[in-house]
Amino acid sequence: MIRIEGGTFRMGSNEFYADETPVHERTVADFELDAHPVTVAQFAAFVEATGYVTVAERALDPADFPGADPADLVPGGLVFTPTPGPVDLRDWRQWWRWGAGASWRHPFGLDGDAAAPAAGQPFSPVDALAERADHPVTQVSFEDASAYAAWAGKRLPTETELEYAARGGLDGARFAWGDEEFPRDDEHPDGRLMTNRWQGSFPYRNTGAAGWWGTSPVGSFPANGYGLSDVTGNVWEWTTDYYTERHLVPGADAAAVDAGARPNLLAAASAEPGSRIPRRVLKGGSHLCSPDYCLRYRPSARSPQADDTATSHIGFRCARDA
Repeated sequence: MIRIEGGTFRMGSNEFYADETPVHERTVADFELDAHPVTVAQFAAFVEATGYVTVAERALDPADFPGADPADLVPGGLVFTPTPGPVDLRDWRQWWRWGAGASWRHPFGLDGDAAAPAAGQPFSPVDALAERADHPVTQVSFEDASAYAAWAGKRLPTETELEYAARGGLDGARFAWGDEEFPRDDEHPDGRLMTNRWQGSFPYRNTGAAGWWGTSPVGSFPANGYGLSDVTGNVWEWTTDYYTERHLVPGADAAAVDAGARPNLLAAASAEPGSRIPRRVLKGGSHLCSPDYCLRYRPSARSPQADDTATSHIGFRCARDA
């Protein structure tokens, strides 16, 4: 873990998406943060030691899915599947499918019908521990991430902590490394790719980020000013904060709860209409973030996700009080 000296910074952005507004000051205390997202190998050690069964591996309760065919209620998770060509980007269901048997062990499921990101060719199910042990673990829900953190003697970070850490000391910068997306130097006169994000046209053509389609081994791209790897790109990361459609600012919003204070579970919960499942804030963006669809591989970016959801592009890292 890396010790992060606390301080006051400008949280949020007024340049991109509405839920990142308003920009306001937040203060965090000293804390420690994992240098990189939890890997498949690290999560496997947790499962071996505890016998833990993730949400994606558990049987589904038909009562939670009224009207569904019981034969379809098999354990699994959401799997990204490239489309054959351009599609209406307003309908995310065109590139997400339910992967039967998808879990942290087999992030693309067991049916083997997902399209390979590079060429659209079918591939056999991936054994994550054998083939991607040093990649971030995926197909983990908020409950799974919390269970791992407790076993490790840590906790999940707040949204404020993760944004503060991702900035690496660059208060107000667009990206974790500065304001230029592709910084130039003598070795990279045309600009350097700084994070694992979608290359090409989303969601059908991905030319690969430095040779990686999908997740990449942790630390494959430059660390930020605090020495933290993959703080943007690669995988979205869980935080403990409930999602709200904009930042609730302490002192300005009567119902606001300072997300920099712990515990922070009194924050206003926001859920899908009709859903009993609250949504947490994800931070950092992922390998699926593309400038033409999801320019969220930035410290201020945020996204809502239901607590019980596991997908092929969500992971986590742990924090600890200093």
